[in-house]
Amino acid sequence: MSDPTHPYRDAALSTEQRVEDLLARLSLTDKVGLLFHTMAVPVDVDEVVDLFGRRTLRSLLDRGVNHFNILGSLADGRAFAQWHNSVQRAALDRPLGIPVTFSTDPRHHFGDNPLTQMMAGPFSQWPETLGLAAIAAADRVREFADIVRQEYVAAGIRVALHPQLDLATEPRWARINTTFGEDADLSCRLGVAYVLGLQGDCLGAGSVAAMIKHFPGGGPQKDGNDPHFAWGREQIYPGGNADYHLRPFRAALDAGAAEVMPYYGMPVGTTWDEVGFGFNKSVITGILRDELGFDGIVCTDWGLITDHPELGDLGVARAWGVEHLSPPERVVRVLQAGVDQFGGEDCTEVLLSAVRAGRISESRIDESARRVLRVKFELGLFDHPFVDEDSAAVTLGRSDFREAGLRAQRDSVTLLTNSAVLPLTRGAKVFAPEFSSLQGYGEKVDCAAHADVAVLRLKAPFEPRQEGMAALFHHGSLEFGADEVRRVLEVCEQVPTVLDIYLDRPAVLTPVVDAAAAIVVNFGVSEPALLDVLFGQAAPLGSLPFDLPRSDAAVAASRTDVAFDTADPLFGFGHGMRYRR
Repeated sequence: MSDPTHPYRDAALSTEQRVEDLLARLSLTDKVGLLFHTMAVPVDVDEVVDLFGRRTLRSLLDRGVNHFNILGSLADGRAFAQWHNSVQRAALDRPLGIPVTFSTDPRHHFGDNPLTQMMAGPFSQWPETLGLAAIAAADRVREFADIVRQEYVAAGIRVALHPQLDLATEPRWARINTTFGEDADLSCRLGVAYVLGLQGDCLGAGSVAAMIKHFPGGGPQKDGNDPHFAWGREQIYPGGNADYHLRPFRAALDAGAAEVMPYYGMPVGTTWDEVGFGFNKSVITGILRDELGFDGIVCTDWGLITDHPELGDLGVARAWGVEHLSPPERVVRVLQAGVDQFGGEDCTEVLLSAVRAGRISESRIDESARRVLRVKFELGLFDHPFVDEDSAAVTLGRSDFREAGLRAQRDSVTLLTNSAVLPLTRGAKVFAPEFSSLQGYGEKVDCAAHADVAVLRLKAPFEPRQEGMAALFHHGSLEFGADEVRRVLEVCEQVPTVLDIYLDRPAVLTPVVDAAAAIVVNFGVSEPALLDVLFGQAAPLGSLPFDLPRSDAAVAASRTDVAFDTADPLFGFGHGMRYRR
């Protein structure tokens, strides 16, 4: 409806007209608030939450902050929609009535990480991104992303902090499970399908904006250490292969990706500035803005500006290369690099002070605010700020969505070896200590010596860390410990044994490969879906999305930024056997 006193509310006007009208009405406080994309727990807007300081959602809205990454979940779709609408009502009660944009990290993957499961809630459950890569079909990825879109839109979530387009060229890196693997061609095809499934052919009222990450590619981490932590901040390119890591981003940007997130990593030994990518003008402006022509939103990864010592390693500002700068100096450096939003921060007073002190111009604030408002208008948030609670109740976790997710879990299971033991015979006596039940498939026995076959479930090895957030990241060796190898071999000596191995990153299978009667690997699969495959109700259709190295030594000798660089891998990219009919 036309509103001559507030043209930005008129849906008949162009997006650019609406943006310029609203921008001219905003106070500096409200403009600055648009540049912060922080976190919100789904509780009442007036409930105090201890999250990077004591605050309420309403207090953040009053400071002009209206981009929130939802941390945690709710019981069902109706609860999501009710909470969303309550926050929108609070936002619209403010002068000028700017609606909230809600975002989320992935919620749809059946994984091993406690944080992943905390986020899942009522949404349909699929294999991790590596599992979609194992299926290797762009149409299946677009189907997945379109279902994600439908569930997100119903819940009021309009920005996806995914897909993750990093290439897994360093097999020890802790975040491989949320990539499409090692191959740039495959990642390009699947990344484009993902973006199109979320956004459609253009960003609109039914879209979820894709924030692709982590530009310019987070895979080449030195020794596989992750830059969430100071000891993992260095990103290296011994093979001079930076362009390879840019390829999936180029493809996704060509497909219209609306937003980009740079990573924490600090490039070392390149021509780029030796600072974290969120502060890196040579990368954000030089490559993303100037070379690739991107004029959408660039949002930093979470927590670059302020320290929160009470949170341990989670609360350390990841200001790699600029640790010596004060928070005001850091916000200026980020904006000078070409970034628009500060992820995981709500220190609006720091940026306001920098503007008032003349350290950053209001016109530079306007530049980013303009980009942020453009996406809000394109998503239709000003015209349709609320979601239908009845629709959300039936859309999240809809039965056909759940079945599609289970089908993808089954299809992503990848068969590496098989000496005619798979598929298993129904009714067989099975030693399966990690399974809760075999009901309907076979008889579960407690001793390998009394079984017809054994099925052991393993997880890709890692070197555990005890401290804080680092305990959730799998770093270090890819080789199984001596005790685990001994356990597996002892069972293999007693009975034909099938190994099912969860791969959140590559694993060295050399000590067990000859002893096992069959080996399958999975990338996030529920017990019922796996049993369907093991007993032949479904077939394993996956193929490896990366090489599996023979040893840690082979990995250490390879170049971090070069794909398929480990010598003589035990199993190569694309390997995947099929059941004989």
